[in-house]
Formats: sequence, C-alpha cells, structure tokens
Amino acid sequence: MVLNSLKKMLIGGVLSVAIVLPMLSHAQAANKIGFVNTERILRDSKFAVESQKKLERDFSKRQKELEDLATKVKTEATKLDKDAITLPEAEKVRRQRDLAEMDRDFQRKRREFEEDLAQRKNQVVGELVERANRIIRQIAEKENYDIIFQEAVYANKRIDITDQVLTSLDSAK
Repeated sequence: MVLNSLKKMLIGGVLSVAIVLPMLSHAQAANKIGFVNTERILRDSKFAVESQKKLERDFSKRQKELEDLATKVKTEATKLDKDAITLPEAEKVRRQRDLAEMDRDFQRKRREFEEDLAQRKNQVVGELVERANRIIRQIAEKENYDIIFQEAVYANKRIDITDQVLTSLDSAK
C-alpha cells in the first residue's frame, strides 16, 4: 500500500516537472536580463576619473602640510631622545610637553583630513551612483529589460551592459 502511494507520488511529480519545465524555459526566454559592473563604473567612468583628480588637487596641499608636520614631529622626537641625557630636567619636561602637544595637533589634523576626504569621496560616489542608476533605468526602459543586476558572482558577457552605461554616462552632463 505504501509502495503504491509512493509510486503514484513519484509518477505525479515526474508528470508535474514534465509539464512545468517547458513553461519555465519559455518564460525565461521571454525575460531580458542585463548586468552592470558597478566597480567598473566607479573606476572607469570619466566622471570618476575627473573626480579623483579633483580630489587629489583639492587635498594635496593639506596632505603635504600633514607630511611636513609628521616629519617635524619625528625630527623633534629624535632630537629630544638624543639630547635627553644632557638636558636639565625642567627643559626636558618642557620639550616633552611641547612634543606631545605637537603630536596631538598632528593627530587632530590627520583625523580631520581623513574625515573630510572620506566625506568628499562619499559625496562623489553618491553623485556617480545616482547618475549611473538613472542611466541604467533609462536603458532598461528603452530596451525593455525585465531586470538589470548590479551585483553578481558571475555574469555572461552577453548580458553585460556596463560599456553601454559607461558610454551614456560619459556623454551625459
């Protein structure tokens, strides 16, 4: 009895798969799928390249000031270590205090620099992602895509529309 039930279920399952499978493959053939490599958009678009150069120009002066200040702190620390043996205690304490203050100032400026740079980078990336998403939507609507993925473990070159998005993004202002 149990074997007959199992047999009927197995036959029913096979028939279901035989009926549903052709419908699924037909449904999949009707779908238009695309893929966009977001990393390439963020790295290779003219907007991304120009923005990176602008960030470097805008922050290079502060970067140089930080490097100079770091060198000065290191030089003063080395000088203090070398002179510590011969310095009177009061002078040694004063120079240690000055060095600690100089180091705190350097650390504060470095933190501010990193925060400002991160904020600007996030702003630029946000603008770029917004522009790219707008263009992706336009392409999807114009070319009747059912879905466009931006993240995938693997995507066949046949469905990759990244170059098309880059071209549209670079020509748009």
